[in-house]
Amino acid sequence: MKKKLIIVESPSKSKTIASYVGNDVLVLSSKGHIRDLATTGVDGLGLDIKDHFKPKYTVIPGKQATVKELIDKSKGRDVLIATDPDREGEAIGWHLAEVLGLSSTESNRIVFREITKPAILEALNHPRPIDQHLVYSQEARRILDRIIGFKLSKLLQAKIKSKSAGRVQSVALKLIVDLEKEIEAFIPETYFEIEATFQHLKADYLIPEKMRLSQSEAEKIVLESTNPFTITDIQKRDSKRNPKPAFITSTLQQDAISNLSMSATRTMMVAQALYEGKEINGEITGLITYMRTDSTRLAEPFIHEAQAYIEKNFGKAYLGKYLVSTKANAQDAHEAIRPTSLSRTPESLEPYLSKDEYRLYKRIYQRAVASLMSPAIFEITKVTLSSGGHIYQVEGSVEKFEGHLKMFTESKNKDKLLPHLEVGQQLNAKDVLAIEKVTTPPTRYSEATLIKELENQGIGRPSTYAQIIQTLKSRDYVELEEKRFKPTKQGRLTSEQLDIFFDKIINVEYTSKMETVLDEIADGKQKGSHLISRFYNSFIPMVEVAEKEMKKIGPKQTGEMCPVCGKPLVIRKSKYGEFTACSGFPSCKYVKKD
Repeated sequence: MKKKLIIVESPSKSKTIASYVGNDVLVLSSKGHIRDLATTGVDGLGLDIKDHFKPKYTVIPGKQATVKELIDKSKGRDVLIATDPDREGEAIGWHLAEVLGLSSTESNRIVFREITKPAILEALNHPRPIDQHLVYSQEARRILDRIIGFKLSKLLQAKIKSKSAGRVQSVALKLIVDLEKEIEAFIPETYFEIEATFQHLKADYLIPEKMRLSQSEAEKIVLESTNPFTITDIQKRDSKRNPKPAFITSTLQQDAISNLSMSATRTMMVAQALYEGKEINGEITGLITYMRTDSTRLAEPFIHEAQAYIEKNFGKAYLGKYLVSTKANAQDAHEAIRPTSLSRTPESLEPYLSKDEYRLYKRIYQRAVASLMSPAIFEITKVTLSSGGHIYQVEGSVEKFEGHLKMFTESKNKDKLLPHLEVGQQLNAKDVLAIEKVTTPPTRYSEATLIKELENQGIGRPSTYAQIIQTLKSRDYVELEEKRFKPTKQGRLTSEQLDIFFDKIINVEYTSKMETVLDEIADGKQKGSHLISRFYNSFIPMVEVAEKEMKKIGPKQTGEMCPVCGKPLVIRKSKYGEFTACSGFPSCKYVKKD
């Protein structure tokens, strides 16, 4: 029997898996992608436009040694490809199979969604062929991104000195710019609310829906709201607060940003480390399931384990039903992000984890368990008071049952207690005040709210959000002001020019529909070449119009003249920063020294 070779993506993952499979199995890493589209052919796209947009692939610079090692070590061995369990991982696996000369119909692909010994050994027993439909979908995505990225980036660099554009990146920028314009156009309005203060409570005047009180209206109501106030109604009801589903990629990022002050990029780096494995008591094991997922499904074995854990630690009353929120375009059959074993409590792992690893693991652990617990129950009391024909209301709430909130010991609820009151009882207000308010403009996106908006609009994939945000920052398209995104002048100019010439494709609706089509390719319902052909044939005419009509912005003049040739000096940019040089370049190469 031939010895086995397992190929994974990351070196740390290979180390973890090697500790499970014994000395007879060699585990190597591809260190991520090994091939990408070439930069040859029409416009350097790496595509044969005339042959159904057939892609040409080449080994990524710097990966030749890795590829050679994989080819050499695969000789005489049965190769199993264990790249990540998503479309990108499937595509990397296909590229590995291609360079290693493996058959596309051979069962040489294994998949696992947690890096634990039982999961790896189980995966070894169920190899399957590479899923070509997933590969086609990822290939179509890469080709679309290449076409848009290359063509638009080249255009914007030449015309307005912007660094890049992208299929999803530019839509994210558009969201930020459009919101900024909405904020600038906002006209604040003054309105009034009325508050009656009693000895042990404050009640608010019940304003009719969609009505705003003017100052004169408010003052009239205040004058007519005289003592005593009479309690006309007391209603009590129970309100349930259901637990949230276990984390998916986007909600994990949002939660970590809001509660742990960790950026999306940092969150994914820490989650990757927890997934790939940590050494605990001399054994390396993965602590969470795969962290790139948009499914809230949980595996049956984990549900049973969690139910036993909940009943043992809290009692039967705390057991709940798991509510899976299924998105129409959820990708693949992934699980939500959860701990690989509930026996590895956050407290037991704290000595083995960094501060960020511990904090993120604790959030994942608590959220996964809480998702299977019962709702919290609050008793809501609504008291209605009347004076001079005007209605006031006040609400109180008391926690009757902790339910899933018991998992979050650090975030206790504060009850809003009301005194004992009865219908017909009369109360004297100490003050009845008209309070001036001013409407506020929409709030700029924070990192968390931008991710939420991208997800809600179906733009891109959660696994790409961190990179999208990082790109917008690195291209100087956005800046942070009080931890919220504000477009720079260059970011605004970029979005506005794309709006003028590419509004049919750089928009929310089109980008979201594109994701749906990519899903259909993954399901075998569409061909990638058809999508690319339709897109290319509508996109290139837009590029040609923009090349002719988009105004070219020259470098900014300093007001000085070149001492060599007398032409104006201008500010130019390089990868090292800005510098002052002659506008007559290349005929005059004068550069002003600092």
